[in-house]
This record gives sequence, structure tokens and C-alpha cells, in this order.
Amino acid sequence: MLNGKVALVTGGSRGIGAAITQGLAEAGADVAITYATAAARAEEVLARIEATGRRGLAMAADAADAEELRAAVARTVAMLGRLDILVNNAGIAPYGPLAKVSPEAVDHTLAVHARAAFVTAQAAATHMADGGRIINIGSSLAERVPYPGWTLYSMSKSALIGLTKGLARDLGPRHITANLVHPGSTDTEMNPADGPDADGERSYTALGRYCTPADIAATVVHLAGPAGRNITGAAITVDAGTTA
Repeated sequence: MLNGKVALVTGGSRGIGAAITQGLAEAGADVAITYATAAARAEEVLARIEATGRRGLAMAADAADAEELRAAVARTVAMLGRLDILVNNAGIAPYGPLAKVSPEAVDHTLAVHARAAFVTAQAAATHMADGGRIINIGSSLAERVPYPGWTLYSMSKSALIGLTKGLARDLGPRHITANLVHPGSTDTEMNPADGPDADGERSYTALGRYCTPADIAATVVHLAGPAGRNITGAAITVDAGTTA
């Protein structure tokens, strides 16, 4: 389905990002990933990419550093020959009482979630041929916030809605699509399905269960493939019905 394509997944060393990377490789794409500090995890992901018979590339890049992101895009093109699919996945999870959120935390979170996605998409678009794909990973908390402590995170993820719609219009004449996938509670190290807050999170879903990283990856792979060619400017929520 994605044979001959090259993808870049930011934050691809673990969790949802690692599952997306695996899904794209299994669909036939060569995949580059960025990681912040998890070098050993990145090497494991790289080995899994190569086990599918595809080429892989792992690069250290701080999502809060615009120049490092631009460099990662350029290196992907230089090493793998092109860039067809960008998945803006890198993220953090700031949580805490509203009164204790510092201006520095606001700036950093917006840099990692909103500015990083803008900068990386801007850089990638200059290299993409017509028909490319940009897929941003948001959060169901951008659409519904059922519990306190997530104001900063929710604000930063909601910025991706406007970014995605703007990219869809700016890049539409080149048939480059831009879409947003909103995961809900997903079983990762950051938010395990057997964690102390898991029962509460499950209670907000319609299906009574967590998503898996593979659930999110399947939607991303669909959008990246031929079947996603007429989906653009959309926000697709994969959250077991949390926002229903």
C-alpha cells in the first residue's frame, strides 16, 4: 500500500509513535523517527522497521527546538531520498492544578505540541511531492475535558485543530492532505490501562475500555494510504467513545 513511500514520525521511539512507525513499515514505507532521550528504544524500533524489509532512520531531536526539527526533515530526505508522509506525534503530558502552571510550562508545552507541528509541517511541505500526507496526533482532551488538571495540555492540543485545517487549505492545491487524529485513553507507559487512574478513565468511555497504540496506528496508516486521498482537514477521534 505504501511501497516506495518515505515517512517521518516524530516521537517515534515508544508508545503510540512506535506503533505508528511499525504500522507504516508493515504497509511498505521506509520510516525515519525522531526521539528525545530514549536512544535504546529508538534502536529497538529501528530494528523492527528493518525486520519488515524496509529502511529505517533514527534521529535525536528536541521537539521544542525548531532548528533540530528542520534538520531532521532535511536528513530524512538526504538519507532516504524523499519524504511523502509526516506524522507529528511527539508530545508531553503536563498535568496539575491551574494555579500552579507557570508561564515557562505554557511556553514549553506550546513549543512541543503546536510550534513543533507547524515547523515540521512547513519544512516537510517543501520536500513533498504532490499527493503527500501530513497527520497530526492530537488528543480527545482537545474536544472534551472531563476532569481537572489538563487545561494546558488541552489548550495546546486544540491548537492542532486550526493548524490542520489551515494546512489542508494551503496544501490542497498540491493534493497534499492534512488530518488530525485524536487518541483517547491509550495503553502506554505514560498512561497504562492498569494504572491507578485507569478505572476512572474507562468510566468516561462508551465502550468501557482503553485504546491500544495499534488502534491509533491503524487510523494513521489508513489516512497515509490511497484510501485517505480525499480526507483532509478532518479531526478523527479514536477514543472508545469518550467524546460521544
